[in-house]
Amino acid sequence: MNCWSLGKARNAIKLDRSGPYSGRLMMLMWIILSSSLCLMTDGQMKISPETVQQWAVSFGKEITALSARYSGAKLLQKKYKDIEGTVKIEEVNGDELVKRFAEEMEEMLGRKMKAVKRLAEAAEDADLDHEYNETLEFDYYNSMLINTVDEDGNPVPLGGEFTLEENEHFNKLPVNIQQSNIQVPTNVYNRDPDILNGVYMSEALNDVFADNFQKDPTLTWQYFGSSTGFFRLYPGIQWTPDENGVVTFDCRNRNWYIQAATSPKDVVIVVDVSGSMKGLRLTIAKHTINTILDTLGENDFVNIIAYSDYVRYVEPCFQGTLVQADLDNREHFKLLVEQLHVKGEGKVKKAMKESFRILNEATALGQGSLCNQAIMLITDGAMEDFQDVFQEFNWPERRVRVFTYLIGREMTFAENVKWIACNNKGYYTHVSTLADVQENVMEYLHVLSRPMVINHDHDIIWTEAYMDSVLPSTKKLFNTQAQSLLLMTSVAMPVFSKKRETLSHGILLGVVGTDVALRELMRVATRYKLGVHGYAYLITNNGYILSHPDLRPLYKEGKKLKPKPNYNSVDLSEVEWEDSEEKLRTAMVKGETGNLSLDVKTSVDKGRRVMFLKNDYYYTVINETPFSLGIVLSQGYGQYIFIGNVSVEEGLHDLLAPDLTIANEWTYCETDIDPAHRKLSQLQAVEQYLTGKEPDLECDMQLLQQTLFDAVVTAPMEAYWNALMLNVSSMDEGIETAFLGTRSGLIRFLRYAGIEKRIGKSFLTSTDKENMFTLDHFPVWYRRAAEYPAGKFLYYMPRQDTRAGRIMIAATAVTVTVGKKTALAGAIGVQMTLEVIESKFWGIAAQPNDTDCSNVEGICPLRCDSLDIECYVIDNNGFVLISEQRNDAGRFFGEIDGSVMTTLIRMGMFKRVSLFDYQAMCKMNSHSVSSARPLLSPFYGLASALKWFLSNFLLFLLEFNICGFWHTEHFADASVHKKKGDILQPCDTEYPSFVYEPSVKETNSIIKCGRCQKMFVVQQIPESNLLMLVVQADCDCSKQYPPITLEPEEVRYISSVKCDRMKSQKVRRRPESCHSYHAQENADDCGGASFISPSTSVSFMCLLFAAVVS
Repeated sequence: MNCWSLGKARNAIKLDRSGPYSGRLMMLMWIILSSSLCLMTDGQMKISPETVQQWAVSFGKEITALSARYSGAKLLQKKYKDIEGTVKIEEVNGDELVKRFAEEMEEMLGRKMKAVKRLAEAAEDADLDHEYNETLEFDYYNSMLINTVDEDGNPVPLGGEFTLEENEHFNKLPVNIQQSNIQVPTNVYNRDPDILNGVYMSEALNDVFADNFQKDPTLTWQYFGSSTGFFRLYPGIQWTPDENGVVTFDCRNRNWYIQAATSPKDVVIVVDVSGSMKGLRLTIAKHTINTILDTLGENDFVNIIAYSDYVRYVEPCFQGTLVQADLDNREHFKLLVEQLHVKGEGKVKKAMKESFRILNEATALGQGSLCNQAIMLITDGAMEDFQDVFQEFNWPERRVRVFTYLIGREMTFAENVKWIACNNKGYYTHVSTLADVQENVMEYLHVLSRPMVINHDHDIIWTEAYMDSVLPSTKKLFNTQAQSLLLMTSVAMPVFSKKRETLSHGILLGVVGTDVALRELMRVATRYKLGVHGYAYLITNNGYILSHPDLRPLYKEGKKLKPKPNYNSVDLSEVEWEDSEEKLRTAMVKGETGNLSLDVKTSVDKGRRVMFLKNDYYYTVINETPFSLGIVLSQGYGQYIFIGNVSVEEGLHDLLAPDLTIANEWTYCETDIDPAHRKLSQLQAVEQYLTGKEPDLECDMQLLQQTLFDAVVTAPMEAYWNALMLNVSSMDEGIETAFLGTRSGLIRFLRYAGIEKRIGKSFLTSTDKENMFTLDHFPVWYRRAAEYPAGKFLYYMPRQDTRAGRIMIAATAVTVTVGKKTALAGAIGVQMTLEVIESKFWGIAAQPNDTDCSNVEGICPLRCDSLDIECYVIDNNGFVLISEQRNDAGRFFGEIDGSVMTTLIRMGMFKRVSLFDYQAMCKMNSHSVSSARPLLSPFYGLASALKWFLSNFLLFLLEFNICGFWHTEHFADASVHKKKGDILQPCDTEYPSFVYEPSVKETNSIIKCGRCQKMFVVQQIPESNLLMLVVQADCDCSKQYPPITLEPEEVRYISSVKCDRMKSQKVRRRPESCHSYHAQENADDCGGASFISPSTSVSFMCLLFAAVVS
């Protein structure tokens, strides 16, 4: 009897017993009561849990049978079971492993250091034998001009024919491995006598370059950066200018040059912001500050003070202290410098006192670099009596050097400003134009290098990780290759003049160096020894990541990939964030050797899914470098490795099967030593070596042996899969690919469906990095299967951006057990379309119409295709695989139905796990303003646009003088005006992941939503990681329960906490050497005024217009 008929019968009875008025009253009360009973009856027992359980059991059997049949998992497990008596399982010794990896890396890096030493010796000997010739005429190969001709077809001066051939070792870039060539920045005259003499002298390096490369074929770029500005690069290349035909690259700006040329330093930049500094002067001053900041590295410390009538810190948070000059802090300072404005009268005395106070306190507290200290004074004049400041704080030791930069064309106070520098072992420069800034700032580096040069201390330096976007090949990598391909470190050494007559002047000739691709260095830490969840990583003496599989140096802006502003100052504690007490970080930074264990939450599938691991960390220092190496082994499968043995003949036969590949990013055989081997894939190299065709190849015999063994054990799968495929009549439509992978990096797969029929066209192709063995990780399906019980299939739908369509993957782990030790042999699975399991699900989840419903409460017959209910199959992370709404597949269930997901979390069936990303990029949440200054008025926008036009016009007239170096980017804000909401900046985010609690097999509940109630039933699908969910469809709870999303939320720190985080100085290991003083230093060379006089009228136009629009 339904609610309505029940209501009519009861009402009829009540009407017979009562009079007309009371009858009406009773009827009204009954209607209200029966309505509420209806709601309760509808909500409470509409869905039968028993029926849902039957469906789940039946569906579980169907998909298990389907997955087992087409993957062949039982056969593979049997094959590995059969060989358990012939293999041995060994425990991985992490302490020994990390030491062995570190020794191999030390040997590899040692070869690079020897190459650099040979270059430095050759350059110094060549300079000793060379006599400077003011009138020298010498033609050299200019990398900008080679292979170019004039209108008559003749080679242009400094050009000529220069042979270039593509070379695999240099990222297929056309190079000349016979000789080097010369790059000169556009703002340096390429026939200047200093340039010509330096180039002529350094020709002696050509033979050393080639000899180094012959001795160590793994060397990449070798170079000599001259203090005069030219850059000799081997192998020679064709240098490509920017779209304006300009080459802005100056080797003296590069980190390797700066670090090699000077010891660590504490720098306080003092800038005059009095009223006289308005207009072009302030623009030059800002550019000077930014250029100084660009010369600092992570071993340096800095602060910036602005002064007029009073002294203020550009960043109030950093008051009275020095902060590490890492990329993050330098970029932060640059943003603040752009906001400086002028006002008042300049009182330099107070600013200098504050600067000395900061430096003295840093020394007293053992903070900062504890090496060189310098004050950079940027002003247009000094009128006060400031001599007593230096008497009080700096004389007679003159421990703090003072460098002065006189801004503008006015020379009235030049003697005062020069006196400050000359009496404090510094250097004075006059910066009258933007074009002067670069050369004048670089002078301070040569002064700081004097003690080291005089003492002839050839310190070898290693840089932090960086991405060199200068070379054409590297620019291509931004869009075509993995992020880790871009990262490198450089080893460099200073080159000094050994001539006796100039010894006290400490003349730095330049810096020699070579690059080391970090990817090549990390190949030493072989993946197969680290296991499914294991990995290796490197950090610097400052705790910053050099290499780590979770380091993400690039971000996407529109369609372009760009380096993050802080990509090379990501701290170990921001990647291994479970190390909350920083015990791991502290030990590694101090250069210790040891191990510790951590319980960690790690994410796969780009943070959508979380795994709980117990990791063992092993670490040690790499001698002769500032680096420390760490490796991670996961407890469980990561503890053991099994070793099998087969003959080469037997293994090679199965290894060359058409369905087999090996990890091409791994090093089975070293193909980069002999140029003839560089075009070989790893599988081709293995074949050449094992067949004896290339016996000289250097191969990893343990890895080869394990690969051959896996090839033999897995060989029967090829016949099994082919037999299924040939039996066309029994094949299920939509089964696309069977696959397996082993710890040795071997993958077998068979395409059941042709390319034209496959939906998952990219699965297991070279572009499908997520599902292949790479240098950074095992395939996603392998890693996930490893954390699920062996023999049980794990099902999931790949992320939208990694799949070609509606596909599903089923995978299970395969193990080997000897005694009480169990090792992971591999994983096996099948990729199919969602339609395969959808058709089976809809066939099961529907009771026939003739079902006996006499003893069933609720809806009967129960059918998932009815309008009353909604049915879902979700995985153990809450992602939908099956839904009536096809577009729901792949979505997080909480986004579809927040009410049910919220209830499941409250009931403990799902657990919310918080994860953190300290490398995130967030949109700025401000109003539309210029990044440098507010958009003050329509006039300002018009004036800025006109200013941009005139500055570029004057560039043509003045050739880099006065306004000529006003680059478009200085005025881009006026012409483009990006909204701050569109600009991405580094931030920290927290994001959720959800995990099913497997101890809760089933549950059902009622959700009260205003005037209706929603019932749902959840049932675990046996032998899988899936859940069946049946939900009442006629009750909308979206107003009471908003969707649950997986969107990350920015972690917003209150200002005091943010300040503490920015200026906090973590434990770091200072560089071992410091060269800040030498008794024989000749400090008389302290600079002088020199500038190029422009046309008076044009200069006046520039200055006048700058004043108007500023």
